[in-house]
Amino acid sequence: MFANNHHNDGHIAVWIPAPPGVQAMLIKTSPETYFKPPYVGVKGWIGIELDCISDEDLASHILEAWRMIAPKKLQTPR
Repeated sequence: MFANNHHNDGHIAVWIPAPPGVQAMLIKTSPETYFKPPYVGVKGWIGIELDCISDEDLASHILEAWRMIAPKKLQTPR
C-alpha cells in the first residue's frame, strides 16, 4: 500500500507485510526508515519511508512481501 501523508502523519511510504519478527527488528535497527503503520502494523506489516531507502533495498522488501501473499503457483523458485 502506498501512503502519501496518511492523515497528516508526515510519512511518504509504503506499507507491506513482513515475516514474523522482522517488523520489530527493522524498526529497532533503523527507526528513521521503518515504522509500525496504523491498522496493519498489528499484523506485522512494516512502513518504509521512501526517501530513506535505496531502490534496491525497497525492491527486495517488496519482493519478499509479494512472496508472502502470492499464490504458490505464481512464484518461481528462489
